[in-house]
Amino acid sequence: MNRTPSRPTEHSDAEGARPARRRVLAGLGALPAGAVLATAGTAQAAPAEKGRGPSGGGEFRLGVERLVEPGALETLRDQRVGLITNPTGTDRELRSTIDLLVAAQEEGGFTMSALFGPEHGVRGAEPAGGAVEDYIDEKTGLPVRSLYGETQKPTPEMLEDVDVLIFDIQDIGARFYTYIWTLYYAMESAGENDKRFIVLDRPNPLGTDVEGFLLDPELSTFVGLREIPQTHGLTVGELALLFNGEFLDGAVTLEVIEMSGYDPEDPSAHDLPWVLPSPNIPTPETAAVYAGTGLLESLNVSEGRGTTTPFLWFGAPFITEAQVDTIIADLQDAELPGVLFRPMFATPTTSKHEGEFCGGVQLHVTDADAYEPVRTGVHVVSALLRNVEEVDWREGEDCRTEDDVCWIDSLSGTKRTRQMLEEGASAEAIVTAWRREARRFELITQRYRRY
Repeated sequence: MNRTPSRPTEHSDAEGARPARRRVLAGLGALPAGAVLATAGTAQAAPAEKGRGPSGGGEFRLGVERLVEPGALETLRDQRVGLITNPTGTDRELRSTIDLLVAAQEEGGFTMSALFGPEHGVRGAEPAGGAVEDYIDEKTGLPVRSLYGETQKPTPEMLEDVDVLIFDIQDIGARFYTYIWTLYYAMESAGENDKRFIVLDRPNPLGTDVEGFLLDPELSTFVGLREIPQTHGLTVGELALLFNGEFLDGAVTLEVIEMSGYDPEDPSAHDLPWVLPSPNIPTPETAAVYAGTGLLESLNVSEGRGTTTPFLWFGAPFITEAQVDTIIADLQDAELPGVLFRPMFATPTTSKHEGEFCGGVQLHVTDADAYEPVRTGVHVVSALLRNVEEVDWREGEDCRTEDDVCWIDSLSGTKRTRQMLEEGASAEAIVTAWRREARRFELITQRYRRY
């Protein structure tokens, strides 16, 4: 593809500076563990006095750990419980939320009635995009109902033997990570079928940072259903509150079991064991970059699937060593914070360019707090398009006009990213274009932040 080179040599502080991080510690008074912290009637209320609630200090505890504390299980008494989870649903000792709730049934006076599986399934065995089927869980004997494949939203029939749905899945803060849209659809169905909904809160590995364009509603898909940025800066519990308040008209009887002792500006400080949330997010470093380098899925370049460094490496058989050096020089000139780049050659064993020797580049995150995943991802895509003639959108000739809907449009949430890149705009121009939207979204989130 022919493009006008637009390699930036410098940028202003207004374009390049990272938006100031914020620390918002908010509580709702001395509520008991497992209490209802937000319902349909209170979801839009502003947080109470800073630092007074269960999240304001003390020992760090996950939402699931607070739910199974003595006395807190009373919120489930006489209820039939459906659990939406996957392998990331554990406590800090790596005990499964499934096992914890099954074991607590007698004490809590409730009945586990069903499990619900997102993409990759309840046990995490399915590949990306692979259909997940209904089956009976061998360990518990519970029916497992699929929420990925033909059915993404729980049907009334699926919820006939459920009084309350519980969601416990580790999100990684990116709009195109599908678990949050499983959450959205499940909440929507709960509201329509008069079911309670409980979210067991977990850290956002990306902290509170917000980057990227808000989703254009015309591009709504399961990698982006509603108008949030590419990184939303919320925990999954806070995101549920925002969904209920902004998009579902408060129709969901929503309860968030907050974490205690959680610092949203330093989520890694809690030293949780890493359970890979999906097969190609094997490490915390992968989670740190995915929200940006996930954009590489839109190109005919490997994003590292089938290597030991998915989303931390990109390459293709047509990228030469000289082009690798030029790409790295471009990225170094951008002075992107918290990351270094080095040449790396690899042969993917699956996915794009399977079995082909590829020239490419590896990202090394040196400072996760300073690192800006979406800004970095846009720079990487831009450098590839500018410097390697063979690099193209993965749809090829089917991605040439404004009327086409390409994977880059779905992932970035807008056709503006593709349009600006095709017109030769710099990566920093794209970053500048989204910043006003991101700031507006941050203001909206204030009423939903709980930490």
